[in-house]
Formats: sequence, C-alpha cells, structure tokens
Amino acid sequence: MEDYIQITKLNDFIFCPYSIYFHSIYQNFNERVYHSSYQVAGKIKHESIDKSKYSTEKRYLQGTAVYSEKYRLMGKIDIYDTKTKTLRERKNKIVKIYDGYKLQLVAQKVCLEEIGYEVEHIEMYSISDNKVWKLEYTKEDLKKMEGIVEKIRNFDFQNDHVEINPEKCNNCIYNSLCNFKI
Repeated sequence: MEDYIQITKLNDFIFCPYSIYFHSIYQNFNERVYHSSYQVAGKIKHESIDKSKYSTEKRYLQGTAVYSEKYRLMGKIDIYDTKTKTLRERKNKIVKIYDGYKLQLVAQKVCLEEIGYEVEHIEMYSISDNKVWKLEYTKEDLKKMEGIVEKIRNFDFQNDHVEINPEKCNNCIYNSLCNFKI
C-alpha cells in the first residue's frame, strides 16, 4: 500500500502533530460530534467547490483530485484557472496567512505541475469578506514543504517533543482529548 500524505495534513501537522492522530480517531464519526461552529460554516461555504458549482466555465478546474508521485502527496485543489494559471485556495474567513495555508498551496502547485499544468500564481480567498490574498512562491517555500513532509513521515508520537502553544491548544477542537491541556 502506498503511503501518500493528504495535503490537508500539512496544515494540520504544523498546527499540532497530535491533531492528525485525533482526527484519525474521529474520522468514522459524524462530523457534528466534533466539528466546531466555525468548521461547519466553512464546510457549508465550501460546498460550491466540492460540487463543482463555482463556475460552469471550462477554464476552471474545481475540486479536482491531484497527487504527486515524487512527494507521495494527494488531495484536492479548490480552483485552478487555466487561463490565468492561478491556483486558489478558499477558506471561510482568513485573518492571517499561516504557514500551513501556504504550504497546502505549494503542495497543490507541485501536484498540478507534475501532471503538466503551469501554475504562475497562488492565492488564498477569504469567502466571508471577499478578500484575495496574493502570495509569492519561492524555492524556500518548496524546501519548507519538503521539510514538513519529511517530519510527518518520521514523526514518532511517543518520543518526539511537541511545543505546546496555549493559544492553539485553547482553540483546538480536540483539546478535551489531549493530554497536553493548558
């Protein structure tokens, strides 16, 4: 069996490696059991992409599955505009661009390029306030993504140290299960 990493796990791992473990426990449950109101709202706003109803124009790839054989990554893109060569990730509300957000786009870019698409622009879109965040892509971003992929592949839940961040922990949907309560 291949050991592909889901692209969304890059953001999860950066947030907290334990969130990947807790998510795997909950994945067989109804999402209403563990999703916060923010996640529910985001999922509802994301439905147009998931159902390919963002646009009927053929220039847009919407909710398309992608993978990288080189990095053994897999996931789905939100929107790729073949005309402008722009890859866009949509979130319900963005107040800050976190490394995990950007590295998800970098991974999606790598996947698209591996199958022959040219990606010239990457951006985040905040649905709630209609704000576009145009991001610069650098070789350092690729190195960061490669580093996170390597860390995920080699992470040892029993022996690796995780830096506890009270701000993250207090906002984590899994904090009632975690041994690292603040």
